[in-house]
Amino acid sequence: MVRDPPDSPRVILGRRAVLVLGAAGMLATGCGEEEPVSRRPEEIVPYGDDLAQYAELHRPAGESRGVVVVIHGGFWKAQYDAALGRPLAISLAEEGWTAWNLEYRRVGNGGGVPRTLDDVSAGIDALADVDGLDTSRVIALGHSAGGHLATWAAGRADAGVRVTHVISQAGVLDLVEADRLGLGGGAVQAFLGHPPGPDDAKYDPQQQIPLEVPIWCVHGRADSTVPFSQSEGYVEAATAAGARAELVPVDGDHFVVIDPTDPAWERQLRILDEIS
Repeated sequence: MVRDPPDSPRVILGRRAVLVLGAAGMLATGCGEEEPVSRRPEEIVPYGDDLAQYAELHRPAGESRGVVVVIHGGFWKAQYDAALGRPLAISLAEEGWTAWNLEYRRVGNGGGVPRTLDDVSAGIDALADVDGLDTSRVIALGHSAGGHLATWAAGRADAGVRVTHVISQAGVLDLVEADRLGLGGGAVQAFLGHPPGPDDAKYDPQQQIPLEVPIWCVHGRADSTVPFSQSEGYVEAATAAGARAELVPVDGDHFVVIDPTDPAWERQLRILDEIS
């Protein structure tokens, strides 16, 4: 069987099949915007049978400093995909990190609770099956709804591969407040399948405080898509509960944190330098 993940050359399907890719091309860096980058993903690694269950593996030229799981945002909606995280994955590999740009089922293509969460969990655990990877240091780096997923993933009690650090990029970290504000045009209710209630606490980072691993919440002060208060409130509550959490304000809007040419990305690379 053969399948074509979005924006990638043809890949032979197999639960652990890997095909090295070497073609250069145009990669999406945001919602509908494209610009040339140096190369395509090096490897496409399926972790399930669905078209959306794969990761793009970018290896550094030399010894790896650790693994960074890149989890894209888009309010958990199917129209946004792994192309959003690809420029960051390329940059991370150039900085010596192994980047795992994770795709998953989203609302509109079979996702939502619990399937999206199942995919993120399975996609991270699949790192254990990739040859030559040291998973003793695994950083989850997620933007917007991906910040929610990255933070949630770090709290998994039954993880096969443990997340050791989190960088939330303008993350949706308080589902109750995000729903109250109507973020993403009702995206929280579409993701959960209903208005958030007491039974949804296990999906909500704000209600899972304290997280046992350190988290950096990087957020643009002028963000009008996911309010700065999402990160600010999370860090305030987390530190009060004794967790290791740091608020990292940066200049700019919702997307500066995923722009490899912006100073906000340089700030995140410095956080990774601190981790390594």
